[in-house]
Amino acid sequence: MSVFTDQIGRVISLSNPPRRIISLVPSITELLFNLGLEIEVVGITKFCIQPEIWFRTKTRVGGTKNVHMDLVASLHPDIIIANKEENVKEQIEQLEKFAPVWVSDVSDLEDALEMIHQIGEITATSILAKQIVERIEANFRMLATSLNMNRTRVCYLIWQDPYITVGGDTFIHDMLQRCGFENVFARSVRYPVLSVEQITDAACDAILLSSEPYPFKQQHAEKLEKIFPECSVRLVDGAMFSWYGSRLILAAGYLQSLVKELT
Repeated sequence: MSVFTDQIGRVISLSNPPRRIISLVPSITELLFNLGLEIEVVGITKFCIQPEIWFRTKTRVGGTKNVHMDLVASLHPDIIIANKEENVKEQIEQLEKFAPVWVSDVSDLEDALEMIHQIGEITATSILAKQIVERIEANFRMLATSLNMNRTRVCYLIWQDPYITVGGDTFIHDMLQRCGFENVFARSVRYPVLSVEQITDAACDAILLSSEPYPFKQQHAEKLEKIFPECSVRLVDGAMFSWYGSRLILAAGYLQSLVKELT
């Protein structure tokens, strides 16, 4: 019997490495793919769009916040992987009727790397997990050495109607810092709602429009350019800022390119 403590301090026990895994976290689903767990992963959510082959072929058990319990039960999982922020506490408690639930809680890069290590231990893929972590660490070291001293003040928007940004206790904030950007709403917590006046008063150099969860497009950028003519408005790949699994291998290079464009 192996005992594991998840990232919110809950303890789960597994008699063997899991052979039937359900992932309720899109970025961790992609990680499980890169850990070679094609056979073991039997269920995902409708938001687990990567890898595309899994999105087309794996059983989807609902969304991250509306899991279909009957589908979960039918898959007979050995473990269910969830996230404190992305999934609903009450549903996690329901899911424990079917299998142990391991909950991630990722606020910065260090949390993400620890999560990858732990997923590797749970799934008996520790060697591959270690290799992924080492590649991520190397790429972010390269990003850090490429930064200049000019700190661009940015407002990162994840939603409109109303506008919503990211506070200083979020994973996206940590990624912004690693770009050398200054998050103008770093003193806020979680995901504060903003008015146009608040964005104006923040005196940011750039407004970054995320591709997720709200799918900002060029027309949204053009609208904001008219409202904030003094700011550079850019569409950005939200997954590179918010997916905290193996996507981080690619994220550092993407962020480095963005920094060059904005500084």
